[in-house]
Amino acid sequence: MLFEDKLIPVVKNAVSELYAVQADEKWITFQETRKEFEGEITLVVFPFTRLSRKSPEETGKQLGEYLQQHASVISSFNVVKGFLNLCLNDDAVQQYYHLKLSDEQFGFRKADEQSKPVLIEYASPNTNKPIHLGHLRNILLGFSSSRLLQATGKRVIKVSIINDRGVHICKSMLAWQKFGNGETPASSGMKGDHLVGKYYVEFDKHYKQEVQQLMSEGCTKEEAEKKSPLMTEVRSMLVKWEQGDEQVRSLWKMMNGWVYDGFDVTYHRLGVDFDKLYYESDTYLLGKKMVEEGLQKGVFKKKEDNSVWIDLTSEGLDEKIVQRSDGTSVYITQDLGTALLRHEEFDFNEKIYVVGNEQDYHFKVLFKILGKLGYEWASRLHHLSYAMVDLPSGKMKSREGTVVDADDLMDEVVTAAAAETQKLGKIDEFSKDELSKLYETLGLGALKYFILKVDPEKRMLFNPAESVEIHGNTGPYIQYVHARISSVLRRAQQMETLSGFKNLSIAEHNGLNAKEKELMLFILKFEETVQKAASAFSPAVVANYVFELARTFNQFYHDNPIIDETNPATSLFRLKLSQHCADTIRKSLYLLGIDAPERM
Repeated sequence: MLFEDKLIPVVKNAVSELYAVQADEKWITFQETRKEFEGEITLVVFPFTRLSRKSPEETGKQLGEYLQQHASVISSFNVVKGFLNLCLNDDAVQQYYHLKLSDEQFGFRKADEQSKPVLIEYASPNTNKPIHLGHLRNILLGFSSSRLLQATGKRVIKVSIINDRGVHICKSMLAWQKFGNGETPASSGMKGDHLVGKYYVEFDKHYKQEVQQLMSEGCTKEEAEKKSPLMTEVRSMLVKWEQGDEQVRSLWKMMNGWVYDGFDVTYHRLGVDFDKLYYESDTYLLGKKMVEEGLQKGVFKKKEDNSVWIDLTSEGLDEKIVQRSDGTSVYITQDLGTALLRHEEFDFNEKIYVVGNEQDYHFKVLFKILGKLGYEWASRLHHLSYAMVDLPSGKMKSREGTVVDADDLMDEVVTAAAAETQKLGKIDEFSKDELSKLYETLGLGALKYFILKVDPEKRMLFNPAESVEIHGNTGPYIQYVHARISSVLRRAQQMETLSGFKNLSIAEHNGLNAKEKELMLFILKFEETVQKAASAFSPAVVANYVFELARTFNQFYHDNPIIDETNPATSLFRLKLSQHCADTIRKSLYLLGIDAPERM
């Protein structure tokens, strides 16, 4: 809360002098004043009534009078029931604003390159299908969170583990062998990840036909699934892969190569990247040594069939297998080994896993096991859990080909953004290439903002048409406000009396009006907003802040002529204030991975 650090000591002194009691800081709660009341900061009075032995209103009046007399930042106050609403002194606001906004990097802290890094892992796609809408929430959350952490001065390393082995990969490989007729991305004109995904769907279609046929011959569904010739061949292919069969490995490398090329195109268009990629095929055996160490320490127990388990029932969890009876690894074994590998490689301070909430239990178990194995850094692991994304048409299923590919979705929102922009007109001044770039900027801004504005823990419904609307809580609305400010600033630069406004520091302005003061205070909230969003791993905090900032500017713009040729001093002040607002919108959108256009 702005000015909280200046007000807390004065409140403590007030309690001491008025009620002869040493105030506990936890009694002091500030909140933003509700819009229907005068003031900017509200002190909750109720905790002090037992000391004053007076009503909340009388106690609030006593405290208000003391603060008005002893806190230079307070100009006046009013009391509403148990709430003391404080009005900030205009001069104090301007001085604080000047101090903060004189730094062009306001809101961003420089990273200490010698500090231990924060690792953030996101994306983690499978190589049997394209990146889809479900992946998009993961990728956008991970990338935006990495920028938020960087903005707080942390050294961030972005990593991804690609799930490039297993039964699901072999299904696509076998289907391509049987039904592909040598089709390639070049011969088909399809992106490689789309082509491989096509054969994953093809496998499922033929597999279901086999199961139905076997069931019609008298097998139960379970028996039919086990006897399916296709599934038998898949299991055989996986064994050959693990044994290093040259032919199977060659096919695997070729088809995975197609997928990686496709992923790169999608990531580039989304504007996201990674500092290092890991592959499950390189890491899936890493945890086996840790299992042996855990057995020696008594952390794990071996059962009669030679399977290895950990009992976490005393931790409110369950028993968990960490190695099968045949000595092979399970999924959590790989994660144990990969976590240790990452720490040995980067000596990280924190590690954040961006994974859907269906894996909440898995990560609770993983972190508990690492702690019991004696790794002190286990306490600095964090699961950024997020809920699923639905479409108006319902749930998506990869095997049935009902997922929404990220590439198709990006095309859809860009097309919708183009249609929405054309309805508004004002595009005659743009060249064809400029329009194409603008539609891409607006479409992807709409997609990213619509996903990121929702708290990660909440399940969300994505509506492409709603996301591109120019009015309401959307990316294009915020981008439009930035473009509007940019237009005003360009016009001022062409005027002889105002052209130097960008080189000025924010000058003191006699008699701030309500909208000027409101906008200044809202811009000042950017710094604490970034800190709050980074601490919560929630880009939604920034998304909702920048929407409210854009709305606040529009109200200011509506009520105040920014360029007033009869009053250059006021114009210069409002131009500089507008420039700071545009800068803050641009920084906020940057944290969300969204571009801010200068013209729309």
